Amino acid sequence: MAALFTPFTIRAAEMRNRLWVSPMCQYSAQDGLPGEWHHVHLAQFASGGAGLVMAEATAVSPEGRISPDDTGIWSDAHRDAWAPIAAAIRARGAAAGIQLAHAGRKASTWSPLTDGRGSVPVAEGGWETLGPSAIAYEGYATPREMTPADIDAVVADFIAAARRAADAGFTVLEVHAAHGYLLHTFLSPLSNTRTDEYGGPLAGRAHLLLRIVEAVRRETPDIALFVRFSASDWAEGGWSVEDTVQVAQWAADRGADFFDVSSGGLVAHQRITLGPGYQVAFARRLREAGLAVNAVGLIDSGAHAEQVLVDGDADAVMSGREWLRDPHFGLRAAGELGVSDAPWPPQYARARRH
Repeated sequence: MAALFTPFTIRAAEMRNRLWVSPMCQYSAQDGLPGEWHHVHLAQFASGGAGLVMAEATAVSPEGRISPDDTGIWSDAHRDAWAPIAAAIRARGAAAGIQLAHAGRKASTWSPLTDGRGSVPVAEGGWETLGPSAIAYEGYATPREMTPADIDAVVADFIAAARRAADAGFTVLEVHAAHGYLLHTFLSPLSNTRTDEYGGPLAGRAHLLLRIVEAVRRETPDIALFVRFSASDWAEGGWSVEDTVQVAQWAADRGADFFDVSSGGLVAHQRITLGPGYQVAFARRLREAGLAVNAVGLIDSGAHAEQVLVDGDADAVMSGREWLRDPHFGLRAAGELGVSDAPWPPQYARARRH
């Protein structure tokens, strides 16, 4: 049996294999509500053999959206719109996950599906953005420095979103603390210059994330709780993999089960060295510290994903673009690895190569 096609269980979430779908924004929602596109987009990956399908960065409040076209889960109407999508994923044999997010200073931007660039003006449907400090992402509007009341409201928004996501039928929740969005900006000294309990040393900069992890765990005790980190800012003086290890350990102590290890996104002047598996070493470092992790980053074949697991670099592999190229990547990977009991839908059995 290939390591990639062994099951993995976290609390109530049962993943039939370890080849998973990363959250990928679709910029196709109306008032934050997912629709037919999201239903078909996500369900197809479950039919294609994924062990876990993670829905895109989904805002915990209207102002937490990356763009006006992003999904949200800040009301019961959003919960009800997500419920049939989660059910469709589960019905096709995959675990259903959703990434809970607040975009912070990178909110209120034009969707990449439009011709706009940078921040959307308030007069054109945008909104004031928030951050730990009044430091803009290069080329974007300057955020308002958050007050303690703003911070408490964000914690409450994550709690309510987690409850709605669980009620919608998701068995995996991921707190998004990566890619330059709100929680990442609190973590990094490049974007957080606060002098109160939410700034300064590492413990202060991690305080908001840890409050959210603890609160979400308390609200949804049976749900698998992931945290996505950018393990490096790829910029001098920024957040590092060793910072990530320490904060992940603190998060695990507060109830986080698993860590989704990516990198970058905080500053436009980052310098990333790209290549197949270029982020795997970050996952390996967390796993060496005794944490359960998945690896990401240009992993586009069954053989490569299998090797990551065989080498002990991660517990699972997430891919994004490869699933867009081939929504049946899981079935293809199983064929590459000679897996005899791959999760082929009966309707597709005639296409299977034996």
